[in-house]
Amino acid sequence: MEKKIISTAAILGMIAIIFGAFGAHALKKVLSLDQLATFETGVRYQTYHALFLLLIGIMPNLAEKTKKYIYYFTLFGVILFSGSIYLLATNNLTSFDFKIIGFVTPIGGLLLILAWGTLLSHFFDKKSQNKNNQNISEI
Repeated sequence: MEKKIISTAAILGMIAIIFGAFGAHALKKVLSLDQLATFETGVRYQTYHALFLLLIGIMPNLAEKTKKYIYYFTLFGVILFSGSIYLLATNNLTSFDFKIIGFVTPIGGLLLILAWGTLLSHFFDKKSQNKNNQNISEI
């Protein structure tokens, strides 16, 4: 699973850099400042979550099942959240109205929140497990 997570993190990171450069150079000429700022938000969140996946991939004490949940929540969260933001920000460049898919943006955001929440939940479970093990060893 680690190889899959780290590979995905690298791919998401590369795409974020490509989209960031594309937005800063090519899209700068055809989008408004608000649209560019929206596009950059998608890039920024994709970058954050590429780094998040990299961290998850190298965490040795994280259970495989937990890594798997975090991986899928993050991957689909980025696709829905950042992907829909890219499409919505560039909506005026195509004949298709991407505003009809705007409802997937908060779904993607919820999946990203679930990924972070899964990590947080694991941390508290581990902390309470360690505390219980410590109490047992003191007896």
